Amino acid sequence: MTLSATERRVPERDLGPLFSPNAVAIVGASNDQTKWGNWISVQALRMRQRRPVYLINRRGEPVLGERAYRSMAALPQRADLAVIAVPAAGFESAVEDALAAGARAIVGITAGFAELGTEGEARQTALARRVREAGAVLLGPNCLGVLDSGSELYLSSNPLPPGPVGLISQSGNMALELSRILAERGLGFSRFASLGNQADITVADLIRAYTVHPETKLIAVYSEDFGDGRDFVAAAAEATTMGKPVVLLTVGASEASVRGAKSHTGALVSDSSVIDAACRAAGIDRVASPRQMASLLEALHLFGAAPARRVAVLADGGGHASVACDLAEQYGLSVPEFDPELSRLLRGHLTPSAGVGNPVDLAGMGERDVTSFARVLGDLLDAPDTDSVLITGYFGGYGEYSAALAAAEIETAAEMGELVRDRCKPVAVHTMYPYSDAAEELQRRGVPVFRAIEEAARSLGMLARRTAADPALRPLPDPLPPVADDGYWSARELIRAAGAHFPAARLVTTVDEAVEAAREIGGRVVVKALGLLHKSDSGGVALRLEGDAAVRCAVADMAERLSPPGYCVEAMADLRDGVELIVGVRHDPRFGPVTMLGLGGVTTEVLRDVAFALAPLTPGQARELLGRLRSAALLHGVRGRPAVDLDALAHTIAVITEVAAAHPEIAELEVNPLLATPRGCQGLDARIVLG
Repeated sequence: MTLSATERRVPERDLGPLFSPNAVAIVGASNDQTKWGNWISVQALRMRQRRPVYLINRRGEPVLGERAYRSMAALPQRADLAVIAVPAAGFESAVEDALAAGARAIVGITAGFAELGTEGEARQTALARRVREAGAVLLGPNCLGVLDSGSELYLSSNPLPPGPVGLISQSGNMALELSRILAERGLGFSRFASLGNQADITVADLIRAYTVHPETKLIAVYSEDFGDGRDFVAAAAEATTMGKPVVLLTVGASEASVRGAKSHTGALVSDSSVIDAACRAAGIDRVASPRQMASLLEALHLFGAAPARRVAVLADGGGHASVACDLAEQYGLSVPEFDPELSRLLRGHLTPSAGVGNPVDLAGMGERDVTSFARVLGDLLDAPDTDSVLITGYFGGYGEYSAALAAAEIETAAEMGELVRDRCKPVAVHTMYPYSDAAEELQRRGVPVFRAIEEAARSLGMLARRTAADPALRPLPDPLPPVADDGYWSARELIRAAGAHFPAARLVTTVDEAVEAAREIGGRVVVKALGLLHKSDSGGVALRLEGDAAVRCAVADMAERLSPPGYCVEAMADLRDGVELIVGVRHDPRFGPVTMLGLGGVTTEVLRDVAFALAPLTPGQARELLGRLRSAALLHGVRGRPAVDLDALAHTIAVITEVAAAHPEIAELEVNPLLATPRGCQGLDARIVLG
């Protein structure tokens, strides 16, 4: 569900009792090593130096050699935080016990709620309401715990290394895999929270808590459900604006949603497209796997917001150099030819057979003088036209030839690390020997090392394509009176009344009325049969009609074949030098109205040249969205054709998205084609789907 401007937003939740409680109670503590109550208790007892930890079970029997209590009411003090890991049948009772004892935060490990269906969802809703009424917060249920390295809060099933990353995850296994990959790169977690079912605390709540948490420098999110997607976007935008990058791993491209669509817009908007639009709006970095997430988090930790697009490639072999260049461009990097002065400078370090034009190919120089890597790297980092450096090949393996070369290679790695630190430009290293002493020295000094060249290139590519949060992201407008009729005439008049242009038109029901309307409009006209979703496919559109006989014949034919309830007679638009586009808006259940913009007319589903953004749009945002189309050059004029009126086009797109955003009862709204010409912009067809 998404909220309008007047509804959002609720006051920020106080998550202090969750992450920094005075004391902790483990409800369901157990000696059974197959139960969550045991795993959580083992971790909780690690923090007894920091705060009291109370173990609770029904029998009050000792757990792990520690005293246990029968209930929270029996504790010697109030505990801010209760972690509940009991069978589902007893969960509500345990929550009531915790609230009665003054708990201000609850972590629900127990499963068996909304994930089981309607009955479980009803129980979960009632549970969340009860917790909020008591002034407390609930993480979960069906979650894996919580951790805060700074406050020494250890309430997850597995220990996690400390570090700068705040992790929010709906999957325990994803969290564990990410922790293992990050640990290899010397990174760990400031905080971890398992989302579970998000009955109360949402991913947006956690992002906001991490944003103001000093020890959290980077925010990593694995989520399958964003709840109120607009609130998620707003929270992430706040984080990125305050200098805390948000990296998202998610799933959800659904063919089922495409099959169920009722218009071209629905057939093209997938969950993945919507999420991409949300990420662009908030400045979120989206990745496709835990390893990609770890690579980007490491790069952001080491290099922050440094630019990376123009890359210099440094290799010690022609094959690696060529492959690296191809991969760099594949991942969105530019591999520009060097300035002649830089090539001359590089030539002074290298043999005549070396390549110095980008890529740099040492051509055997490494065996002769491994320190040449550092000298060349220094020149590349100092070059004003170089944003980043991609190193690939054998470095790290030269030490196998002799002890002297091994020592020199390690010293060179240390020098390279110093250069990277001093120049503050991103560098990624691929080596065939990622576990060598030299490679470990690079890693230790803050230079990321990769086992695969594609991972190194992708790491720099992800840095290069990062985007800032959109400062013009608009809240949803307050709803306007709902539309009751989903017919074509209602759709075009709704959009026209908001400020978009359509050809002159008349609504008629008979042949004679159609002839009279055509006379009033003058010139060539179009007749459209009403009551059809895809009028063209059904033969419900007749174009370029001129004269009474042509209009009469077209309407009579449609009446016989289609029996429509009425007709729209419109002036035939001037198509000269025009470009047809499609503008559609679909209400996504999580993120609200989402705009789809693309090349239109009959080519829409064939070319699939489309771009997406959260609605409503400003004219400036509409122009930016137009620029993302592969066919954008058509709008600026090609092969002697004049450019279209971009101001009128952007204004019209903004109007269409504003209309859709103000009518939540409209599931889908579409103008196709939207005709852009040098003389202005007109909608030539429109449809709405209520739902």
